[in-house]
Amino acid sequence: MIRLLNAYFPRRVLFLGISEGCLIALSFVAAATVRLGTNDATLMLQYEQGFLKILILSGAFLICMYYFDLYDSSILSNQREVFTRLVQALGSMCILVAVIYYFYPPLELGRGIILIGLTMVAITLVLWRGLFSALNRRPRFAERTMIFGDEPSASRLLRELESRPELGLSVVGRVLVDGNGTYEMNCERRSRTGTSDGAITREELPAAIGLQRVNRIIVSLDERRGRLPVEVLLSMKSRGVYVQDGFEFYEQITGKLPIESLRLGTLLFSSGFRVSRFLVIYKRASSIVVSIIGLVLCLPILPFVALAIKLTSPGRLLYHQKRVGRNGTVFYCHKFRTMRADAEADTGPTWAGDEDPRITSVGRFLRTTRLDEIPQLWNVLRGEMSLVGPRPERPEFVEWLQKEIPHFHLRHTVRPGISGWAQIRYKYGSSVEDAKEKLRYDLFYVKHLSPGLDVLIFFQTVKIILLGRGAR
Repeated sequence: MIRLLNAYFPRRVLFLGISEGCLIALSFVAAATVRLGTNDATLMLQYEQGFLKILILSGAFLICMYYFDLYDSSILSNQREVFTRLVQALGSMCILVAVIYYFYPPLELGRGIILIGLTMVAITLVLWRGLFSALNRRPRFAERTMIFGDEPSASRLLRELESRPELGLSVVGRVLVDGNGTYEMNCERRSRTGTSDGAITREELPAAIGLQRVNRIIVSLDERRGRLPVEVLLSMKSRGVYVQDGFEFYEQITGKLPIESLRLGTLLFSSGFRVSRFLVIYKRASSIVVSIIGLVLCLPILPFVALAIKLTSPGRLLYHQKRVGRNGTVFYCHKFRTMRADAEADTGPTWAGDEDPRITSVGRFLRTTRLDEIPQLWNVLRGEMSLVGPRPERPEFVEWLQKEIPHFHLRHTVRPGISGWAQIRYKYGSSVEDAKEKLRYDLFYVKHLSPGLDVLIFFQTVKIILLGRGAR
Protein backbone atom coordinates (compact mmCIF):
# COMPACT_ATOMS: atom_id res chain seq x y z
CA MET A 1 0.00 0.00 0.00
CA ILE A 2 1.16 3.53 -0.80
CA ARG A 3 0.08 6.47 1.33
CA LEU A 4 -1.14 9.40 -0.75
CA LEU A 5 -3.17 12.40 0.49
CA ASN A 6 -3.30 10.62 3.88
CA ALA A 7 -5.22 7.71 2.36
CA TYR A 8 -3.87 4.34 1.22
CA PHE A 9 -3.85 2.97 -2.32
CA PRO A 10 -2.76 -0.46 -3.60
CA ARG A 11 0.53 -0.37 -5.50
CA ARG A 12 -0.95 -2.35 -8.38
CA VAL A 13 -3.80 0.14 -8.82
CA LEU A 14 -1.38 3.08 -8.85
CA PHE A 15 0.79 1.21 -11.35
CA LEU A 16 -2.29 0.57 -13.49
CA GLY A 17 -3.22 4.25 -13.49
CA ILE A 18 0.32 5.43 -14.31
CA SER A 19 0.77 2.83 -17.04
CA GLU A 20 -2.57 3.72 -18.63
CA GLY A 21 -1.68 7.41 -18.58
CA CYS A 22 1.53 6.58 -20.46
CA LEU A 23 -0.33 4.33 -22.92
CA ILE A 24 -2.90 7.04 -23.65
CA ALA A 25 -0.17 9.62 -24.30
CA LEU A 26 1.79 7.21 -26.52
CA SER A 27 -1.39 6.39 -28.47
CA PHE A 28 -1.91 10.06 -29.35
CA VAL A 29 1.77 10.45 -30.28
CA ALA A 30 1.45 7.40 -32.53
CA ALA A 31 -1.77 8.85 -34.00
CA ALA A 32 0.05 12.11 -34.85
CA THR A 33 2.82 10.12 -36.55
CA VAL A 34 0.33 8.09 -38.58
CA ARG A 35 -1.68 11.16 -39.60
CA LEU A 36 1.15 13.62 -40.31
CA GLY A 37 4.21 11.50 -40.91
CA THR A 38 7.34 11.37 -38.81
CA ASN A 39 8.80 14.78 -39.73
CA ASP A 40 5.59 16.82 -39.50
CA ALA A 41 4.57 15.01 -36.30
CA THR A 42 7.93 15.88 -34.72
CA LEU A 43 7.50 19.54 -35.66
CA MET A 44 3.95 19.60 -34.29
CA LEU A 45 4.93 17.94 -31.01
CA GLN A 46 7.99 20.10 -30.39
CA TYR A 47 7.05 23.50 -31.79
CA GLU A 48 3.25 23.62 -31.66
CA GLN A 49 2.91 22.53 -28.02
CA GLY A 50 1.81 19.08 -29.13
CA PHE A 51 3.25 17.35 -26.06
CA LEU A 52 1.39 19.74 -23.74
CA LYS A 53 -1.89 19.18 -25.61
CA ILE A 54 -1.44 15.41 -25.41
CA LEU A 55 -0.60 15.66 -21.70
CA ILE A 56 -3.83 17.59 -21.06
CA LEU A 57 -5.85 15.06 -23.07
CA SER A 58 -4.27 12.15 -21.18
CA GLY A 59 -5.05 13.78 -17.83
CA ALA A 60 -8.66 14.40 -18.86
CA PHE A 61 -8.95 10.78 -20.01
CA LEU A 62 -7.65 9.46 -16.68
CA ILE A 63 -10.15 11.66 -14.82
CA CYS A 64 -12.97 10.20 -16.94
CA MET A 65 -11.79 6.68 -16.12
CA TYR A 66 -11.58 7.55 -12.44
CA TYR A 67 -15.10 8.95 -12.45
CA PHE A 68 -16.37 5.72 -14.02
CA ASP A 69 -14.80 3.70 -11.16
CA LEU A 70 -12.31 1.95 -13.41
CA TYR A 71 -9.81 1.91 -10.53
CA ASP A 72 -12.28 0.70 -7.93
CA SER A 73 -11.55 -2.68 -6.34
CA SER A 74 -15.10 -3.93 -6.91
CA ILE A 75 -14.79 -3.28 -10.65
CA LEU A 76 -11.22 -4.36 -11.42
CA SER A 77 -11.88 -8.12 -11.29
CA ASN A 78 -15.09 -7.96 -13.39
CA GLN A 79 -13.98 -7.93 -17.03
CA ARG A 80 -17.47 -7.37 -18.42
CA GLU A 81 -18.02 -4.38 -16.14
CA VAL A 82 -14.57 -3.01 -17.00
CA PHE A 83 -15.33 -3.21 -20.73
CA THR A 84 -18.72 -1.50 -20.27
CA ARG A 85 -17.23 1.32 -18.24
CA LEU A 86 -14.36 1.74 -20.71
CA VAL A 87 -16.92 2.32 -23.45
CA GLN A 88 -18.71 4.85 -21.23
CA ALA A 89 -15.42 6.62 -20.46
CA LEU A 90 -14.54 6.78 -24.17
CA GLY A 91 -17.96 8.25 -25.00
CA SER A 92 -17.64 10.82 -22.23
CA MET A 93 -14.15 11.67 -23.43
CA CYS A 94 -15.44 12.34 -26.97
CA ILE A 95 -18.02 14.77 -25.57
CA LEU A 96 -15.44 16.39 -23.29
CA VAL A 97 -12.99 16.85 -26.18
CA ALA A 98 -15.69 18.48 -28.29
CA VAL A 99 -16.56 20.89 -25.46
CA ILE A 100 -12.90 21.76 -24.79
CA TYR A 101 -12.16 22.41 -28.46
CA TYR A 102 -15.31 24.51 -28.85
CA PHE A 103 -14.45 26.83 -25.97
CA TYR A 104 -10.67 26.77 -26.43
CA PRO A 105 -9.64 25.91 -30.04
CA PRO A 106 -5.86 26.37 -29.46
CA LEU A 107 -5.82 23.01 -27.63
CA GLU A 108 -6.99 21.17 -30.75
CA LEU A 109 -4.66 18.47 -32.05
CA GLY A 110 -6.52 18.02 -35.29
CA ARG A 111 -9.65 16.08 -36.18
CA GLY A 112 -7.76 13.27 -37.86
CA ILE A 113 -5.31 12.87 -34.99
CA ILE A 114 -8.10 12.79 -32.39
CA LEU A 115 -10.12 10.14 -34.22
CA ILE A 116 -7.09 7.92 -34.84
CA GLY A 117 -5.85 8.53 -31.29
CA LEU A 118 -9.16 7.62 -29.64
CA THR A 119 -9.32 4.43 -31.71
CA MET A 120 -5.79 3.49 -30.66
CA VAL A 121 -6.56 4.33 -27.03
CA ALA A 122 -9.65 2.10 -27.07
CA ILE A 123 -7.78 -0.88 -28.51
CA THR A 124 -4.74 -0.39 -26.29
CA LEU A 125 -6.72 -0.04 -23.05
CA VAL A 126 -8.92 -3.07 -23.76
CA LEU A 127 -5.86 -5.24 -24.44
CA TRP A 128 -3.92 -3.86 -21.45
CA ARG A 129 -6.85 -4.27 -19.07
CA GLY A 130 -7.26 -7.88 -20.18
CA LEU A 131 -3.56 -8.58 -19.59
CA PHE A 132 -3.59 -6.80 -16.23
CA SER A 133 -6.66 -8.74 -15.10
CA ALA A 134 -5.07 -12.06 -16.09
CA LEU A 135 -1.80 -11.28 -14.27
CA ASN A 136 -3.59 -9.82 -11.25
CA ARG A 137 -5.42 -13.09 -10.62
CA ARG A 138 -2.31 -15.28 -10.84
CA PRO A 139 -1.20 -16.46 -7.37
CA ARG A 140 2.40 -16.83 -8.54
CA PHE A 141 2.63 -13.06 -8.93
CA ALA A 142 1.23 -12.44 -5.43
CA GLU A 143 3.06 -12.19 -2.12
CA ARG A 144 2.62 -15.35 -0.04
CA THR A 145 0.86 -14.24 3.15
CA MET A 146 -0.07 -15.91 6.43
CA ILE A 147 -2.60 -14.59 8.93
CA PHE A 148 -1.67 -15.09 12.58
CA GLY A 149 -4.56 -14.26 14.88
CA ASP A 150 -7.85 -15.20 16.48
CA GLU A 151 -11.52 -14.89 15.68
CA PRO A 152 -13.31 -12.84 14.52
CA SER A 153 -10.42 -10.57 13.47
CA ALA A 154 -8.62 -13.23 11.41
CA SER A 155 -11.73 -14.18 9.41
CA ARG A 156 -12.60 -10.52 8.83
CA LEU A 157 -9.12 -9.88 7.45
CA LEU A 158 -9.20 -13.06 5.34
CA ARG A 159 -12.46 -12.02 3.66
CA GLU A 160 -10.99 -8.65 2.74
CA LEU A 161 -7.86 -10.19 1.23
CA GLU A 162 -9.76 -12.80 -0.76
CA SER A 163 -11.98 -10.13 -2.30
CA ARG A 164 -9.08 -7.79 -3.18
CA PRO A 165 -6.70 -9.47 -5.70
CA GLU A 166 -5.29 -6.03 -6.63
CA LEU A 167 -3.54 -5.99 -3.23
CA GLY A 168 -1.12 -8.60 -4.57
CA LEU A 169 -1.40 -10.87 -1.51
CA SER A 170 -2.19 -14.58 -1.59
CA VAL A 171 -3.21 -16.10 1.76
CA VAL A 172 -1.49 -19.50 1.98
CA GLY A 173 -2.48 -20.27 5.55
CA ARG A 174 -3.86 -19.18 8.90
CA VAL A 175 -2.62 -19.74 12.43
CA LEU A 176 -5.36 -19.40 15.03
CA VAL A 177 -4.22 -18.94 18.63
CA ASP A 178 -5.95 -21.21 21.13
CA GLY A 179 -6.41 -20.28 24.75
CA ASN A 180 -4.26 -23.15 26.11
CA GLY A 181 -1.01 -22.07 24.45
CA THR A 182 -1.39 -24.18 21.30
CA TYR A 183 -2.05 -23.12 17.75
CA GLU A 184 -4.48 -24.31 15.10
CA MET A 185 -2.87 -24.20 11.65
CA ASN A 186 -4.63 -24.42 8.30
CA CYS A 187 -2.40 -24.20 5.24
CA GLU A 188 -2.31 -25.07 1.54
CA ARG A 189 0.94 -27.09 1.84
CA ARG A 190 1.16 -30.02 4.24
CA SER A 191 4.26 -31.82 5.43
CA ARG A 192 4.54 -35.60 5.72
CA THR A 193 4.61 -35.32 9.50
CA GLY A 194 1.38 -33.34 9.53
CA THR A 195 2.88 -30.51 11.54
CA SER A 196 1.73 -27.88 9.03
CA ASP A 197 -1.95 -28.58 9.53
CA GLY A 198 -4.01 -29.00 12.68
CA ALA A 199 -2.97 -28.39 16.29
CA ILE A 200 0.71 -27.56 16.80
CA THR A 201 2.87 -26.37 19.68
CA ARG A 202 4.98 -23.21 19.94
CA GLU A 203 8.14 -25.29 19.24
CA GLU A 204 6.67 -26.65 16.00
CA LEU A 205 5.53 -23.23 14.81
CA PRO A 206 8.76 -22.04 13.05
CA ALA A 207 9.07 -25.20 10.94
CA ALA A 208 5.39 -25.18 10.07
CA ILE A 209 5.49 -21.55 8.96
CA GLY A 210 8.76 -22.09 7.10
CA LEU A 211 7.17 -24.88 5.07
CA GLN A 212 4.74 -22.39 3.55
CA ARG A 213 7.53 -20.13 2.17
CA VAL A 214 5.66 -17.04 3.36
CA ASN A 215 6.81 -13.50 2.55
CA ARG A 216 4.48 -11.72 4.96
CA ILE A 217 2.86 -12.51 8.31
CA ILE A 218 -0.09 -10.38 9.42
CA VAL A 219 -0.72 -10.47 13.17
CA SER A 220 -4.41 -9.99 13.95
CA LEU A 221 -4.79 -10.75 17.66
CA ASP A 222 -7.38 -8.93 19.76
CA GLU A 223 -5.53 -9.76 22.99
CA ARG A 224 -1.76 -10.27 22.63
CA ARG A 225 -0.51 -10.49 26.19
CA GLY A 226 0.87 -13.99 26.80
CA ARG A 227 -0.43 -15.24 23.43
CA LEU A 228 1.95 -13.67 20.91
CA PRO A 229 5.10 -15.77 20.18
CA VAL A 230 7.40 -12.77 19.92
CA GLU A 231 10.63 -14.81 19.66
CA VAL A 232 9.26 -16.89 16.77
CA LEU A 233 8.03 -13.85 14.85
CA LEU A 234 11.31 -11.97 15.43
CA SER A 235 13.19 -14.98 14.10
CA MET A 236 11.00 -15.02 10.99
CA LYS A 237 11.50 -11.27 10.58
CA SER A 238 15.29 -11.66 10.73
CA ARG A 239 15.02 -14.10 7.81
CA GLY A 240 13.35 -11.53 5.59
CA VAL A 241 9.68 -12.18 6.38
CA TYR A 242 7.67 -8.96 6.72
CA VAL A 243 5.69 -9.01 10.01
CA GLN A 244 2.82 -6.51 10.05
CA ASP A 245 0.21 -5.40 12.57
CA GLY A 246 -3.18 -6.68 11.46
CA PHE A 247 -5.23 -3.76 12.74
CA GLU A 248 -2.98 -1.27 10.97
CA PHE A 249 -3.14 -3.34 7.79
CA TYR A 250 -6.92 -3.64 7.97
CA GLU A 251 -7.12 0.13 8.35
CA GLN A 252 -4.95 0.66 5.27
CA ILE A 253 -6.83 -1.65 2.91
CA THR A 254 -10.36 -0.72 4.01
CA GLY A 255 -10.09 2.95 4.96
CA LYS A 256 -11.84 2.31 8.26
CA LEU A 257 -11.04 1.36 11.87
CA PRO A 258 -12.21 -1.92 13.45
CA ILE A 259 -14.12 -0.39 16.38
CA GLU A 260 -14.77 -3.79 18.03
CA SER A 261 -11.03 -4.34 18.47
CA LEU A 262 -10.04 -0.78 19.39
CA ARG A 263 -8.55 -0.12 22.81
CA LEU A 264 -8.35 3.30 24.46
CA GLY A 265 -4.61 2.85 24.83
CA THR A 266 -4.28 2.26 21.10
CA LEU A 267 -6.19 5.46 20.36
CA LEU A 268 -4.17 7.42 22.91
CA PHE A 269 -0.70 6.41 21.69
CA SER A 270 -1.40 6.19 17.96
CA SER A 271 0.12 8.73 15.60
CA GLY A 272 -3.31 10.09 14.67
CA PHE A 273 -6.21 11.68 16.55
CA ARG A 274 -4.26 14.92 16.92
CA VAL A 275 -5.66 18.20 15.60
CA SER A 276 -2.87 20.77 15.38
CA ARG A 277 -3.32 24.53 15.42
CA PHE A 278 -2.46 24.60 11.71
CA LEU A 279 -5.29 22.17 10.93
CA VAL A 280 -7.77 24.21 12.98
CA ILE A 281 -6.83 27.42 11.13
CA TYR A 282 -6.80 25.69 7.74
CA LYS A 283 -10.20 24.05 8.26
CA ARG A 284 -11.85 27.26 9.41
CA ALA A 285 -10.28 29.53 6.78
CA SER A 286 -11.03 27.17 3.87
CA SER A 287 -14.59 26.65 5.12
CA ILE A 288 -15.26 30.40 5.25
CA VAL A 289 -13.82 31.04 1.78
CA VAL A 290 -15.52 28.11 0.06
CA SER A 291 -18.89 28.69 1.77
CA ILE A 292 -18.94 32.35 0.67
CA ILE A 293 -18.04 31.37 -2.90
CA GLY A 294 -20.60 28.57 -2.85
CA LEU A 295 -23.41 30.81 -1.60
CA VAL A 296 -22.62 33.44 -4.26
CA LEU A 297 -22.52 30.87 -7.07
CA CYS A 298 -25.77 29.26 -5.89
CA LEU A 299 -27.73 32.53 -5.69
CA PRO A 300 -29.04 32.33 -9.31
CA ILE A 301 -30.63 28.89 -8.79
CA LEU A 302 -32.12 29.50 -5.33
CA PRO A 303 -35.33 31.19 -6.64
CA PHE A 304 -36.03 28.21 -8.92
CA VAL A 305 -35.48 25.72 -6.10
CA ALA A 306 -37.76 27.73 -3.79
CA LEU A 307 -40.45 28.01 -6.46
CA ALA A 308 -40.34 24.26 -7.19
CA ILE A 309 -40.75 23.39 -3.49
CA LYS A 310 -43.62 25.82 -2.95
CA LEU A 311 -45.53 24.76 -6.08
CA THR A 312 -45.36 21.02 -5.40
CA SER A 313 -46.05 20.72 -1.66
CA PRO A 314 -47.45 22.86 1.16
CA GLY A 315 -45.24 23.83 4.05
CA ARG A 316 -42.11 25.77 4.84
CA LEU A 317 -39.36 26.32 2.32
CA LEU A 318 -36.53 25.51 4.72
CA TYR A 319 -36.29 22.68 7.21
CA HIS A 320 -34.51 23.44 10.49
CA GLN A 321 -33.43 20.37 12.43
CA LYS A 322 -31.42 19.93 15.62
CA ARG A 323 -28.06 18.22 15.09
CA VAL A 324 -25.12 17.42 17.35
CA GLY A 325 -21.88 19.20 16.50
CA ARG A 326 -18.36 19.43 17.87
CA ASN A 327 -17.95 18.51 21.55
CA GLY A 328 -21.63 17.54 21.73
CA THR A 329 -23.04 21.04 21.16
CA VAL A 330 -26.49 21.14 19.57
CA PHE A 331 -27.24 23.46 16.65
CA TYR A 332 -29.92 23.89 14.01
CA CYS A 333 -28.97 22.43 10.64
CA HIS A 334 -30.66 24.14 7.68
CA LYS A 335 -31.83 22.31 4.56
CA PHE A 336 -34.35 22.80 1.80
CA ARG A 337 -37.43 20.83 2.71
CA THR A 338 -37.61 17.56 0.76
CA MET A 339 -40.37 15.77 2.72
CA ARG A 340 -43.99 16.45 3.48
CA ALA A 341 -44.53 19.03 6.22
CA ASP A 342 -46.06 16.32 8.47
CA ALA A 343 -43.40 13.69 7.70
CA GLU A 344 -42.70 12.83 11.37
CA ALA A 345 -46.04 13.75 12.91
CA ASP A 346 -46.93 10.12 13.64
CA THR A 347 -43.56 8.35 13.81
CA GLY A 348 -41.29 10.88 15.50
CA PRO A 349 -37.60 11.05 14.52
CA THR A 350 -36.77 8.26 12.04
CA TRP A 351 -34.14 7.61 9.41
CA ALA A 352 -35.15 7.98 5.77
CA GLY A 353 -35.62 4.64 4.02
CA ASP A 354 -35.38 3.39 0.45
CA GLU A 355 -38.22 4.81 -1.65
CA ASP A 356 -39.44 6.71 1.41
CA PRO A 357 -43.05 7.84 0.70
CA ARG A 358 -42.55 10.97 2.81
CA ILE A 359 -40.14 12.43 0.22
CA THR A 360 -41.79 14.67 -2.38
CA SER A 361 -41.08 14.39 -6.10
CA VAL A 362 -39.08 17.62 -6.09
CA GLY A 363 -37.43 16.59 -2.84
CA ARG A 364 -36.14 13.39 -4.43
CA PHE A 365 -34.51 15.43 -7.19
CA LEU A 366 -33.00 17.82 -4.65
CA ARG A 367 -31.57 14.94 -2.64
CA THR A 368 -30.10 13.25 -5.72
CA THR A 369 -28.41 16.45 -6.88
CA ARG A 370 -27.56 17.50 -3.28
CA LEU A 371 -29.20 20.88 -3.88
CA ASP A 372 -31.05 20.46 -0.59
CA GLU A 373 -27.69 20.85 1.18
CA ILE A 374 -27.06 24.41 -0.06
CA PRO A 375 -28.44 26.13 3.09
CA GLN A 376 -25.88 24.22 5.15
CA LEU A 377 -23.25 26.56 3.71
CA TRP A 378 -24.72 29.08 6.17
CA ASN A 379 -23.98 26.61 9.00
CA VAL A 380 -20.43 26.38 7.69
CA LEU A 381 -20.09 30.16 7.59
CA ARG A 382 -21.34 30.40 11.19
CA GLY A 383 -18.75 27.85 12.35
CA GLU A 384 -21.27 25.17 13.34
CA MET A 385 -20.14 22.87 10.53
CA SER A 386 -17.18 22.37 8.23
CA LEU A 387 -17.10 21.49 4.56
CA VAL A 388 -15.64 18.06 5.31
CA GLY A 389 -16.24 15.98 8.41
CA PRO A 390 -18.56 13.35 9.92
CA ARG A 391 -22.20 14.04 9.08
CA PRO A 392 -24.03 15.50 12.10
CA GLU A 393 -26.64 13.24 13.68
CA ARG A 394 -29.85 14.20 15.47
CA PRO A 395 -29.67 14.34 19.31
CA GLU A 396 -32.27 11.57 19.61
CA PHE A 397 -30.13 9.22 17.52
CA VAL A 398 -26.87 10.24 19.22
CA GLU A 399 -28.19 9.41 22.69
CA TRP A 400 -29.29 5.99 21.46
CA LEU A 401 -26.19 5.19 19.35
CA GLN A 402 -23.76 6.11 22.12
CA LYS A 403 -25.27 3.31 24.20
CA GLU A 404 -25.15 0.80 21.34
CA ILE A 405 -21.81 1.58 19.65
CA PRO A 406 -18.41 1.84 21.39
CA HIS A 407 -16.36 5.02 20.80
CA PHE A 408 -19.28 6.75 19.07
CA HIS A 409 -18.55 9.99 20.94
CA LEU A 410 -15.15 10.31 19.20
CA ARG A 411 -16.78 11.50 16.00
CA HIS A 412 -17.76 14.67 17.87
CA THR A 413 -14.13 15.70 18.47
CA VAL A 414 -14.16 17.55 15.13
CA ARG A 415 -16.73 19.77 13.45
CA PRO A 416 -19.33 17.86 11.41
CA GLY A 417 -19.26 18.34 7.66
CA ILE A 418 -21.49 18.64 4.61
CA SER A 419 -19.59 15.69 3.15
CA GLY A 420 -17.31 13.17 4.79
CA TRP A 421 -15.22 10.04 4.43
CA ALA A 422 -18.15 7.82 5.46
CA GLN A 423 -20.44 9.52 2.92
CA ILE A 424 -18.15 8.76 -0.03
CA ARG A 425 -17.26 5.23 1.09
CA TYR A 426 -20.62 3.92 2.34
CA LYS A 427 -24.30 4.12 1.56
CA TYR A 428 -26.82 6.41 3.28
CA GLY A 429 -27.51 4.10 6.23
CA SER A 430 -30.73 3.63 8.21
CA SER A 431 -29.91 1.18 11.02
CA VAL A 432 -27.58 0.64 13.96
CA GLU A 433 -25.38 -1.64 11.85
CA ASP A 434 -25.11 1.06 9.19
CA ALA A 435 -24.23 3.58 11.91
CA LYS A 436 -21.47 1.24 13.15
CA GLU A 437 -20.02 0.90 9.67
CA LYS A 438 -20.11 4.65 9.10
CA LEU A 439 -18.41 5.21 12.47
CA ARG A 440 -15.53 2.99 11.32
CA TYR A 441 -14.99 5.35 8.40
CA ASP A 442 -15.53 8.48 10.50
CA LEU A 443 -12.86 7.41 12.99
CA PHE A 444 -10.44 6.83 10.12
CA TYR A 445 -11.06 10.42 9.03
CA VAL A 446 -10.62 11.79 12.55
CA LYS A 447 -7.38 9.84 12.93
CA HIS A 448 -5.93 10.94 9.58
CA LEU A 449 -7.41 14.44 9.41
CA SER A 450 -5.38 16.49 6.89
CA PRO A 451 -5.77 18.92 3.96
CA GLY A 452 -4.85 16.13 1.53
CA LEU A 453 -7.62 13.85 2.78
CA ASP A 454 -10.10 16.73 2.54
CA VAL A 455 -9.10 17.31 -1.10
CA LEU A 456 -9.58 13.61 -1.86
CA ILE A 457 -13.04 13.65 -0.24
CA PHE A 458 -13.97 16.77 -2.21
CA PHE A 459 -13.13 15.18 -5.58
CA GLN A 460 -14.93 11.98 -4.63
CA THR A 461 -17.98 14.00 -3.52
CA VAL A 462 -18.11 15.75 -6.91
CA LYS A 463 -17.97 12.33 -8.55
CA ILE A 464 -20.85 11.02 -6.43
CA ILE A 465 -22.98 14.10 -7.16
CA LEU A 466 -22.37 13.88 -10.91
CA LEU A 467 -23.30 10.19 -10.95
CA GLY A 468 -26.25 10.65 -8.57
CA ARG A 469 -25.13 8.04 -6.06
CA GLY A 470 -25.74 7.60 -2.35
CA ALA A 471 -28.78 9.86 -2.08
CA ARG A 472 -31.97 8.94 -0.29
